[in-house]
Amino acid sequence: MHYPLASTTWDEAEYAAMQRVIQSGMFSMGKEVATFEKQFAEWVGSRFAVMVNSGSSANLAMIAALMFRKQGALQAGDEVIVPAVSWSTTYYPLQQYGLKVKFVDIDPRTLNIDVEQLAAAIGPQTRAILTVNLLGNPNDFNWISQVIAGRDILLLEDNCESMGATLAGKQAGTFGLMGTYSSFFSHHISTMEGGLVVTDDEELYHILLSIRAHGWTRNLPKFNHVCGEKSDNPFEESFRFVLPGYNLRPLELSGAIGQEQLKKLDSIITTRRENAAHFQAVFQHHPWLDIQQEIGQSSWFGFALIVKPNAPITRDTLVTKLAAANVDVRPIVAGNFAKNEVMKWFDYTIHGELKNADDIDKNGLFVGNHHYYIKEEIIELHNIIYRIGKNQ
Repeated sequence: MHYPLASTTWDEAEYAAMQRVIQSGMFSMGKEVATFEKQFAEWVGSRFAVMVNSGSSANLAMIAALMFRKQGALQAGDEVIVPAVSWSTTYYPLQQYGLKVKFVDIDPRTLNIDVEQLAAAIGPQTRAILTVNLLGNPNDFNWISQVIAGRDILLLEDNCESMGATLAGKQAGTFGLMGTYSSFFSHHISTMEGGLVVTDDEELYHILLSIRAHGWTRNLPKFNHVCGEKSDNPFEESFRFVLPGYNLRPLELSGAIGQEQLKKLDSIITTRRENAAHFQAVFQHHPWLDIQQEIGQSSWFGFALIVKPNAPITRDTLVTKLAAANVDVRPIVAGNFAKNEVMKWFDYTIHGELKNADDIDKNGLFVGNHHYYIKEEIIELHNIIYRIGKNQ
């Protein structure tokens, strides 16, 4: 058996979409991307969606946009609270814009930010909370909304691992002022490389459009929240720069592929949840492994396994033996990110202790979930782990 971490969700529809773009001869961002953005915004229930070239770029654009609002903009030195377990590019834009990062421990059951620790960590300098919906699992946004009610604190979502997750019927990624998504190969849908930012705020939408492409006005509507009113002279507006932006533009190929992938997304999420039901039934009461506990309806990016203190083997031994048995495994995202050497470049603090993040860092791993049924693979995974434990 080979239990892969990720697998392709493409078929002839995606290749036909690519061929359509190839025949058009237009490869840079255009109508295919615009169509995908409109369809994705409708799918998640947001007013606006902006596609970029990766989920990492989506996080960068999201944080950048907050620096250039006319009212309530973030400023260098403002404090942003984050969970200690996520991917590197959740945190990097905060450092790059001079924001002060405050790490908070995770809940060992859900692997998302510990909501009680979050409440205790909020201080007079806190301007934003960047939540991360880890491995498909939405945060408890009802509770978080109560904590920040009446306070001048922005709620943001890194939803790159959790496309399709819901809480009380609302899509993860749409609870905050902005939310980000990834469409990298190993994620729920794949556009080769790609990411999106969604928001209901028109000013932020316009800022994102400018930041994505050089900080110029070309992609803005005539009347907009960035420069006010554009002139009717296309020559003058072609190279008019108003914001310190980037080139985060996606390709038309990615936009065309995204349209086909979106048609499959409901089915992909349904199958992932059915696989998760099998996984939970098999591993829920495992004697020496814990699994992630669901909040709302997870979209189950993958399946976390955390080695308990009473386990007959260490996590490292389990990883080695699973790899030898042809099971692809990875750390739980980046583990406790605050331990990394890159932190010497950050302005940061740690609220309390990060003991749960440390435990995940030392004892956690995850295996893949897929858009096709893997009940037999899950059972065989359990059998392999049983044999590994028994033979120690």
